[in-house]
Amino acid sequence: MPPRVVVVGSANMDLVGLAPRLPRPGETVLGDDFVMVPGGKGANQAIAAARAGGETTFLGAIGSDSFGVTLGARLAATGVDTAHVRTSYGSSGVAVIMVDRSGENSILVSPGANRTFTDLTESERDRIAAADVLLCQQEIPMATVAAALTAARAAGTRTILNAAPARELPPGLLDQVDLLVVNETEARAITGGDASDLSALLALVPRVVLTLSGAGSRYADREGRDVHVPAFAVEVADTTAAGDAFTGALAVAWAEGRDLLDAVRWANAAGAACVRKVGASNALPDRSEIDAIFAR
Repeated sequence: MPPRVVVVGSANMDLVGLAPRLPRPGETVLGDDFVMVPGGKGANQAIAAARAGGETTFLGAIGSDSFGVTLGARLAATGVDTAHVRTSYGSSGVAVIMVDRSGENSILVSPGANRTFTDLTESERDRIAAADVLLCQQEIPMATVAAALTAARAAGTRTILNAAPARELPPGLLDQVDLLVVNETEARAITGGDASDLSALLALVPRVVLTLSGAGSRYADREGRDVHVPAFAVEVADTTAAGDAFTGALAVAWAEGRDLLDAVRWANAAGAACVRKVGASNALPDRSEIDAIFAR
């Protein structure tokens, strides 16, 4: 039976404009190109988990606009169960992104329908209870994240929180987290201290993965393990969705029953497979691509 993963999170349409340079306030700059890409950390991680071999359900909210139609279609086309995705009247979540030729960007995110994703229904709680692993991020109301983690803990479902983007956490939220995934900025936001000192995080959660971009990742737990897991060497084309590829694959590997250190190595392979392609959700790798890199 495939590992069962439920992802509770955001879905956004990314509107990306490319230009020679970013406009100053009040200025119009003639752009080079424009692309429209389904995204959002929740949707990306759900697609990543499905492509990595998980039986994946996405719980979130999309708008009644054309962007919502596209977001729902992209999720369904990759094998994600969208039966419980809510449709909210009005705009879907949108990220307006301007990128210059050096790669510098400026981003405005309008949460849209994501802001309406509140108060889990009984059927949503049932899906969480039936999962092997619940995966959450922080682009939706934090009360909903907390409710999902609490429902999972009550049902015995293992929980992963990717604490991105960095936000203030409600009291007691981390008590419901079995595995915390953070980068160095997010680690500092939680502890207020040195990101390389994982003891402060391990005082809050039993297991931590610290992602280190091109340097790989680091896994630590309360049993005394603290291991740097190097990145796989590949030719990099675009790092946009690498973190989501990593986290979605990590959820699948843990749901399969792999030891977490092995799961982190496999997730590193997923991140490496992702950066070889340009794009976001379209660059997320399937299981065969991950296994090919992991076999090295």
